[in-house]
Amino acid sequence: MAQEEVTDRLGRQLRDLRISVTDRCNFRCPYCMPRERFGEDHTFLPRRAFLSFEEIEKVVRACIPLGLDKVRLTGGEPLLRPDLSDLVSRISDLGIDIALTTNGSLLRRNAEALAEAGLKRVTISLDAIDEEVHQKMSDSSVTVSQILDGIEAAREVGLSPIKVNCVIRRGVNEEQATKLVNHFKGTGVIVRFIEFMDVGRTNGWTLGEVIPSRDLLNHLQKQFDLVALESERSSDVAVRWGHSDGSGEIGLISSVSEPFCGDCVRARISADGRLFTCLFASGGHDLRALIHDTNGGDLTAAIAAIWQRRTDRYSELRSEETSALPRIEMSYIGG
Repeated sequence: MAQEEVTDRLGRQLRDLRISVTDRCNFRCPYCMPRERFGEDHTFLPRRAFLSFEEIEKVVRACIPLGLDKVRLTGGEPLLRPDLSDLVSRISDLGIDIALTTNGSLLRRNAEALAEAGLKRVTISLDAIDEEVHQKMSDSSVTVSQILDGIEAAREVGLSPIKVNCVIRRGVNEEQATKLVNHFKGTGVIVRFIEFMDVGRTNGWTLGEVIPSRDLLNHLQKQFDLVALESERSSDVAVRWGHSDGSGEIGLISSVSEPFCGDCVRARISADGRLFTCLFASGGHDLRALIHDTNGGDLTAAIAAIWQRRTDRYSELRSEETSALPRIEMSYIGG
């Protein structure tokens, strides 16, 4: 049964679905999965709790009548989920634009199968180009060269565009911004810098560790001749700047200093089937029972009802009061 596209209470459409396929990761980035909280004693979801690829496909199908046109697979680290190319193929066959966010460590062995299955674009998290800083930011034994090799593998199989996301944290890796821009200039890889966010409750976030994007831009403009570029879609989170000689571009994601809640068209599905309407949500809506209902229209109607009640705009309201609220960890619902 056909259903019209839905909007939430602030007039925002549902266009983008971020799907976490696992809550596990082989990194322990302090801003996402700090080792002191996600160490050996941490209880992850049992694998039997993960939505199957068939169940995920049902969720995507249910969202298409509501206006969905883009899916991004996330984690944890999504490439820890075996046979992920099968899920990519299922979603691609629905005519949906599908992308992947990964730390890149397992991309070399998976890139070809993912591209053949229909993956179009990939975003790789890389917070430093210098080995010592990278080890500090990722708290892992994976080397920068392994991640760069994964990026090269993505290029070889034609994934495009390839984006590199770098979270900038004052006092830790801010000097890496210029080095990353230099490294990827002329390669076609887009580097995007993300302000350190207060996602979850375990990363020890303080406002003093945030470097506003405008300050970072001022610094980069002293090193590079950058010109403003137009956004491709109003809901894009990154403000685009290009090298004046046409040798590439960078992006700035200012989720703390210049929130973009008003244009947010993203919903998130956790690995165990809960729907979240904001990255900073304190709880989600369990869809598993409806996923198993034989009437797919019921799932579509339920998601529509949840979205129509949506009023989330955490980043615009961020304050001492909101910072005390419980929030779901980013590793559970994806970034």
